[in-house]
Amino acid sequence: MKNDALITIKDLLVKRGDKDVLRVEQLSIKRGEVLAVVGPNGAGKSTLLLTLARLLSPEQGEISFNGTQAQNESDTVYRRRIALVMQDPLLFDTSVFENVASGLRFRAKNKIEIQEKVSLWLERLGVSHLAKRRAKRLSGGEAQRVSLARALVLEPELLLLDEPFSALDPPTRASILDDLGVLLEETETTTLFVTHDLPEAVKLADRMAVVIENRLEQIGEASSLFESPANKEVARFLNHKSV
Repeated sequence: MKNDALITIKDLLVKRGDKDVLRVEQLSIKRGEVLAVVGPNGAGKSTLLLTLARLLSPEQGEISFNGTQAQNESDTVYRRRIALVMQDPLLFDTSVFENVASGLRFRAKNKIEIQEKVSLWLERLGVSHLAKRRAKRLSGGEAQRVSLARALVLEPELLLLDEPFSALDPPTRASILDDLGVLLEETETTTLFVTHDLPEAVKLADRMAVVIENRLEQIGEASSLFESPANKEVARFLNHKSV
């Protein structure tokens, strides 16, 4: 993994109405790493992800993408650099193949490239046998695998995952986590992974960022966070969870 940062955030403030919903003094996401954002419900984890997805606008602060101010890029250009996977797969009512191909068609890729890339990622996510099945006939785990294939086929510079496994049963979740971990390592895809599940974070991520009461409190490798929490709030959150 390279040490340089793909994303750098400084003095970020996000508000909803008159309420501060997220403060981040400084955060760097290293190129090729998986960063898990953890914290209690309502702490502001998804707010960080939605801000990076440009679905929320910050009140103040700077976000640099590969050394360039992200605010200087149009929404269209910026969003072509990222891919987003939510808890609900939100698939189109078409075939699995067409769902995975949709982003490539939007980017006006040719038919041969679409066929090759979609087939590759359906195989990598273990759903090539479902290529002709309509999305509404998929199980929850199958649908989430298709959603991941639809994101990764775009070869995004930044992959954003917002609690994508929380609705799945434990065996399905564990299987997808295993496969995704291998794929992210192989492709060196920079990933921000929001989860309320500490075992998921420890399993998938290189580092964890702890958000407590709408503020980023600490970031580091899991072992260092558990051994040396930055304050009582972080310690309380980590100690109330088992890993």
